[in-house]
Amino acid sequence: MQLSVCVEMIGREVPFLERIDLAAKAGYQAIEFWQWRNKDLNALADKVAGLQMAVAAMVGSSGKLVDASLHQELVDDIGAAIEVAERFSCRTLIVTTGNEIPGTARAVQHENIVAGLRQAAPLAGKAGVTLVLEPLNVLVNHNGYYLYSSAEGFEIIREVASPAVRLLFDIYHQQVSEGNVTANMLANLDLIGHLHIADVPGRHEPGSGELNYRNILRTVKSAGYDKYAGLEFLPTGDSLQVLRAVRELI
Repeated sequence: MQLSVCVEMIGREVPFLERIDLAAKAGYQAIEFWQWRNKDLNALADKVAGLQMAVAAMVGSSGKLVDASLHQELVDDIGAAIEVAERFSCRTLIVTTGNEIPGTARAVQHENIVAGLRQAAPLAGKAGVTLVLEPLNVLVNHNGYYLYSSAEGFEIIREVASPAVRLLFDIYHQQVSEGNVTANMLANLDLIGHLHIADVPGRHEPGSGELNYRNILRTVKSAGYDKYAGLEFLPTGDSLQVLRAVRELI
């Protein structure tokens, strides 16, 4: 298991590209980011190449799964993101469901999510990319979002039945939503394609709250998890110092 630094949330005290320098100075070898269309991709490519940093994950498509009428846009998004991901040798694309549609049964929206992922999966599989579906908590951060339960998330992954589609298990979001995070991960480890890390409460760095990240990560690593765990938190202090402290902690 390797750690990556989400440079959208960490290093906000400096310009975007300088956040990658912070991650490198703190001893990390990989970063991840969210949307790619708002980035200077040439400058970003030069920066990660110069620092020999890997790009662990980026967003492939946002909010177009619950609505079947948007599935062609979803596929177009994934196709465009794959081209960008190939430039960075990135093999993980994050997808989100979108907010729950008022007046539409959850069962219908569930079916739409499965159908949309099935439609996008062959494109990802052909490119050697994994789509990771992310549940988010609705109690603190994402009121109205459709997918908040890891149980339903794993159910969706099983129904899609493609090795190119896995779950992004965000430990912060799932602790807020349902708890029991270690057991839930261990019971479904083969369906997890990426992890996100932040402590509870506050979504700050590991060690600032109630989660024993040293034990959590040791346990899932011993069980066979060998993919990236992305640090996606809001530092309580200087980002460089916090990143260095987190490396020592976990």
